[in-house]
Amino acid sequence: SRFMSNELERQRQYWNSETGNFDAIYERNKGPFGNWLDNTFRWDMYERFDYTMRNSEPIAGRSFLDVGCGTGRYAMEFLRRGASHVTGIDVAENMLEICRQRAAAEGFAESTDFVRADVIAFDGRRDFDISIGIGLFDYIGDALPVFARMRELSTVAAIASFPRSGSWRAVLRKARLSVKNCDVFFYSKDDVARLVKDAGFARFDMELHGELYCVTAWV
Repeated sequence: SRFMSNELERQRQYWNSETGNFDAIYERNKGPFGNWLDNTFRWDMYERFDYTMRNSEPIAGRSFLDVGCGTGRYAMEFLRRGASHVTGIDVAENMLEICRQRAAAEGFAESTDFVRADVIAFDGRRDFDISIGIGLFDYIGDALPVFARMRELSTVAAIASFPRSGSWRAVLRKARLSVKNCDVFFYSKDDVARLVKDAGFARFDMELHGELYCVTAWV
């Protein structure tokens, strides 16, 4: 739809401009105050990383689709842990370029594809064991077609995170991102459960880590 393409274009512009800031959260090298802020208010981002890796096991020999792959943090970790192949898709070229450079530097170029695409239109020429959407649904107005497409592309499970609605952090984040013309969306526990069911998954596990619902949904 036209709305969707406008939304995606805004996301593309925002993430192309935010590439450096995006990575700094995971690097933990912002200086004492910046690191304290991240550890105090963004610790759930580190927890969802651990959650994703834990729920992707056994990683060795499996193939992964990373939807909204960003700068490739998850993709690289899957490969270090023995994944057979990782495809990352994102709307921001700057993010994908960093992914390709990282894969080449670590000797993973042959085991990766990084593609500029919207997952709805993405032609998955291979089946993936697991698809992940971490920090993805924060920025998608209509989550159902995206999660349903992830189910279609996965043979084992899809793992995703959803920011919790109704918290003061949600209010602050919405205000902060609206200034940058970036939409952000939040979910209740019921919203997430309904989404998983409507997307056609057989069963799911949900954990709350800080302000984030982390979900593993089995095909």
